Amino acid sequence: MSSELIINSAQDECRIALLRDKGLVEYHVDRDEDKFTVGDIYLGTVKKIVPGLNAAFIDVGYEKDAFLHYQDLGPQFKTLLHFSRYIQGNKDANPVIGKFKFEQDIDKFGKIAQVLTKGMKIPVQIVKEPISTKGPRLSCELSIAGRYMVLVPFSDSVNISKRIAEQSERKRLSRLISSIKPEGFGVIIRTNAEKKEVALLDKDLRQLLDIWAQGVEKMRMAQVRDKIIGEMGRTTSLLRDVLNESFDNITVDDPKMAEEIKLFLKKIAPEKEKIVKLYTGKARIFEQLGVEKQIKTLFGKNITMPGGGYLIIEHTEALHVIDINSGNKSNKEEDQEANALHTNIQAAKEVARQLRLRDMGGIIVVDFIDMKKADNKKKLYDTMKEEMINDRSKFTILPLSKFGLMQITRQRVRPEMNITTREQCPTCLGTGTVSATLGISDQAEQVLEHLLLKQNEKNVSLMVHPYLYSYFTKGFPSRRMRWFLKFNRWVRMIQDSSLALNGFKFINKFGEEIEMQLESVD
Repeated sequence: MSSELIINSAQDECRIALLRDKGLVEYHVDRDEDKFTVGDIYLGTVKKIVPGLNAAFIDVGYEKDAFLHYQDLGPQFKTLLHFSRYIQGNKDANPVIGKFKFEQDIDKFGKIAQVLTKGMKIPVQIVKEPISTKGPRLSCELSIAGRYMVLVPFSDSVNISKRIAEQSERKRLSRLISSIKPEGFGVIIRTNAEKKEVALLDKDLRQLLDIWAQGVEKMRMAQVRDKIIGEMGRTTSLLRDVLNESFDNITVDDPKMAEEIKLFLKKIAPEKEKIVKLYTGKARIFEQLGVEKQIKTLFGKNITMPGGGYLIIEHTEALHVIDINSGNKSNKEEDQEANALHTNIQAAKEVARQLRLRDMGGIIVVDFIDMKKADNKKKLYDTMKEEMINDRSKFTILPLSKFGLMQITRQRVRPEMNITTREQCPTCLGTGTVSATLGISDQAEQVLEHLLLKQNEKNVSLMVHPYLYSYFTKGFPSRRMRWFLKFNRWVRMIQDSSLALNGFKFINKFGEEIEMQLESVD
């Protein structure tokens, strides 16, 4: 199975597509204004204590105060608090945790008011991004994730991923990490560490310790709301978590980002540096490599499957509901039971992909086609578990109920990826009033005249839907040829199916969109 990463970099956002055997399995949008991502560590201040919830609200700079429950303080909260005060109050303080005296663990069933007071400054980590009307969720059990392990300050335990099943390998890793980790730090060994050499694991551990040391130095002079340790960008964190031997291509359309990715790979996997390729084509990278089409077809309410069946995905405030239907083409098998099993197996694979692709979290209820045989139900359940095994979020799958429903819970740490696949009406633009379709070309020409003659723009490109592209470029003389004769400048045309049918954008020589105000163009 081959894996490929396609990255489209724009002015204020970066779109990332992860493909397995050319099929889209993960899609992320990393925006410049996005803050408070999972893994970020801030210096917060206690704004309000709520004894009834046994929790507190913490100000970390978000528009709404973040939520911190007592159970998320961690057993060594007093040590963390004492350490942060020691570092901030003493410029010459020794940042080495191993030489710091640990406090007694807090009571597991204690009350928040016993350890926190209003106005107290505490280091906190984002464990759940702002979703809907809620602010971030926090924890005081700090951790720093690497490629092969997670570093846990103020701990001393070594834990190993459950996915590493071989006992001899578990013992090897436990013995090895215990011998190289410094005092005062715990380590969680990730699945990627399996069968890896000592040098790689030691290098990863040293990098995490360097990140912690840099964070401690920032903590010395930090003010409330300051970020002490920041998680990597979405691109590099995705590479850190999913990069493996099956990766054969990383395509980027931005030279600066391509260099950054090469530098990152040089640190974590030098042998993979050569797979980074810079895309220089004229068409947009997602359009050229077929990603845009997959996004449009995979984020709708109805998802078709190759055998003729289809999924219907509905979202509510409490849960997500997925209904499986056989359609009218799924009649290849001999009887109804075999046909239901065939469709359900296909649907299970697509459901697993959709959960990752949309980053759906919380409770998911899947209504499979009814089957009578217990063996078939078990086969479907096993297939679902097997397809979900590569999901990086924590999940639980329950066997089919007697009503044919499968319940899945999946960890939700960031807002669900939601893309509108229905385009605005190309005739009325959602207003309900009809304008002449042929007027679109006149509007484009009106803006073009303003840009070329009044603003004296150079090397202007026009980005349009493929239908408009054909209208402007076909025939003799084409509309574009007429513009050349009129303005004595050639306008480069770019196809983009993500635009509405009658949508268009003008791009300057730097690849930036030119803001258009049709009302002011005379």
